[in-house]
Amino acid sequence: MELVARQSVAVQPGALPSAARLHPSRLAVLAPGVAQPAYDRAALRAGIVHLGLGAFARGHLAAVNDAALHAGGEVAWGLCGVSLRQADTRDALAPQEGLYTLALRSADAQGQPRQQLAVIGCLLETLVAPEDPQAVLARIAAADTRIVSLTVTEKGYCHDPASGALNLHHPDIVHDLGQPAAPRSAVGFLVWGLQRRRAAGLGPLTLLSLDNLPANGRLLRGLVLAFAAQVDAGLADWISQACTFPCSMVDRIVPRTTDADRGAVAQALGLTDAWPVLAEPYLEWVVEDEFAAGRPDWSVGGARFAAEAAPFETLKLRMVNGAHSALAYLSVMAGWATVDQAMAQPALRRYLASLMRAEIAPTLPALPGLDLAQYQERLLQRYANPALRHQTRQIAMDGSQKMPQRLLGTVRDRLAADQPIAGLALAVAGWLHFLRGVDQAGRRYSIDDPLAGVLAARLTLAEQAAREAGPGPAGASAWTAQMTGLTAVFGDLGTDARFVRAVAQAAQSLRTLGVSGALDATLAAMPGAPA
Repeated sequence: MELVARQSVAVQPGALPSAARLHPSRLAVLAPGVAQPAYDRAALRAGIVHLGLGAFARGHLAAVNDAALHAGGEVAWGLCGVSLRQADTRDALAPQEGLYTLALRSADAQGQPRQQLAVIGCLLETLVAPEDPQAVLARIAAADTRIVSLTVTEKGYCHDPASGALNLHHPDIVHDLGQPAAPRSAVGFLVWGLQRRRAAGLGPLTLLSLDNLPANGRLLRGLVLAFAAQVDAGLADWISQACTFPCSMVDRIVPRTTDADRGAVAQALGLTDAWPVLAEPYLEWVVEDEFAAGRPDWSVGGARFAAEAAPFETLKLRMVNGAHSALAYLSVMAGWATVDQAMAQPALRRYLASLMRAEIAPTLPALPGLDLAQYQERLLQRYANPALRHQTRQIAMDGSQKMPQRLLGTVRDRLAADQPIAGLALAVAGWLHFLRGVDQAGRRYSIDDPLAGVLAARLTLAEQAAREAGPGPAGASAWTAQMTGLTAVFGDLGTDARFVRAVAQAAQSLRTLGVSGALDATLAAMPGAPA
């Protein structure tokens, strides 16, 4: 993706300098070579409403959309961002009139971090849903709006991760069904906004999920129709017939921005940016070309339009996200704070390479033209990027929502083929072990998960079962049987003796040998693992 120009500079973390604030009136004083909007921002209209305006949306969707505008795209494709929970993004970007910096970070041949800077200009407005839900509903129902996209994370869909069904007992869904003027959930905003469009005689929308969920468009469609059916059967029928829900696969590592990052960007930019976004240069976006009211030409920014996204979704969820989660839980337990630090551990790198090659790759659909071995090696290189300093604790969040699609689907396919799951079992055991809230050095941490209370109660039962069963493998089996019996996450996998046995063995290794020892033991059990 190219905008106007690029600048490569060394990353120099430091205190935020006392420079003038990034603002449209100050673009002329940007440091030489920094890319900036070359289109007429004043002419843009908000044709896209994005729910969940976090770092990923600003580092992926908005960056690609900006490239389309630079290539002469329609002025109708400006972006309105919606924060569903907090005002921090709006408060940071409003004084900058929506401008922010995208810093693409990589390393040179000597391993020294470097960054490329671009000011993104397509974000026209930022709304905060709890402050003014009516404004959000009005934007969804506005005549200019043609696409509503989402990055609300797995837990933001208010569904049962194991079945994919809308959780009608979820507090936000219960609230939203009774409060059409002030919803809280993404699904609630979508349905009540669509009801307003239909009542006003306006056309349908494309509802585009960009979250890491299998068949994310079909999942979103099912949830929206299930909610709408509770409201009005005619509305549900109109949405079903008129609106589209394309599936998509997105891939770019976007770590959390720190104060040191803000300082480094400001020094390179020559202006203070309250909330820049960091990302790796790599970007992949495959989206089904099913749009109800037109779309930008995102292909100029790196997107790929396809008839079906499912094979790419499976590749990304299992290979990229599955390996990422396996890395995260084991690394938190071992005390490896960042992904690049973890990748510097030879045993962990060998484990991930073997996991991808021996257990994940055989479950993937055919992708003509893809060199899978090359893809895997590039993925390992992306993880090792020292410039991102991606926190393993960030990846470890919300495990109950991530496990079913990132790892358990692969487990099911391996078991159905009667194939071994030693590597996958260690990843699952790593999550269960992580839930104890203390690493192997005795440092405590909180569990950030929508099912944190349920998981804590289950952990108490598991520890009791382990004590009653006695030490050693018997205790590990009893502990694992309790943990994998949580059907909201594991479905019926907890009744599969092969699965429970493999996870119990991995859990016992983690408890007795630590992460490094468990990695060595698992590699010894995986045929053809690299030396």
